[in-house]
Amino acid sequence: MYEFVSGPLFWISLAICVAGSIYKLVTVIKLARKDKVVLPYMRLSYSMKSIGRWITPFGTRSMRLTPIFTAVAFSFHICLLFTPLLLLAHHELLGIRLIHLPDPVAHVMTAIVIIGGLFFLQRRLLVPYVNNVTYFSDILLLLLVMAPFVTGFLAYYQWFDYRTVITLHMIFGCVMLVIIPFTRIVHMLFFALTRAYMACEFGYVRNSQDW
Repeated sequence: MYEFVSGPLFWISLAICVAGSIYKLVTVIKLARKDKVVLPYMRLSYSMKSIGRWITPFGTRSMRLTPIFTAVAFSFHICLLFTPLLLLAHHELLGIRLIHLPDPVAHVMTAIVIIGGLFFLQRRLLVPYVNNVTYFSDILLLLLVMAPFVTGFLAYYQWFDYRTVITLHMIFGCVMLVIIPFTRIVHMLFFALTRAYMACEFGYVRNSQDW
């Protein structure tokens, strides 16, 4: 099982992730080209200003109004993205040599993802205006995002049976790859496009700012 998960299953999952992501992007671009009010109103200056604001911590008014949420959200997303990409164990699995995180830093970043996930979970369950728009699929998706980090943390410290935990870690990692193009996680691909459209809608059409 371990050999299958760390070999064929991983590459199949990665292929689905890449192919699905390309399909989603191509589909969205085609739809935008058909729409008469999307691409004709796009302006690079408005787009870049908006994207710059929204990727800067506390760069927008809504971020400054919710400082705790903003700090957790930025920390969570940064660690969620860069921890698996820069982890030495993952590089060794792939047989590549790239810059990697020192183990203590990777541990802290993993903990940030887990704590951030728990923060978002309690927020969805306990904050009324968030709970009202929360479905079971949202909870399940959040748990699936956290699962590779929780199992990876357990595997590193060899809590419970190592072989079982590391196999679960890789299975959850493969699941994570597969669901990226087909769930709300796809916003990682569409963030720049969405922000560019909103910026031009507000800036070019309404003559106002979207931050």
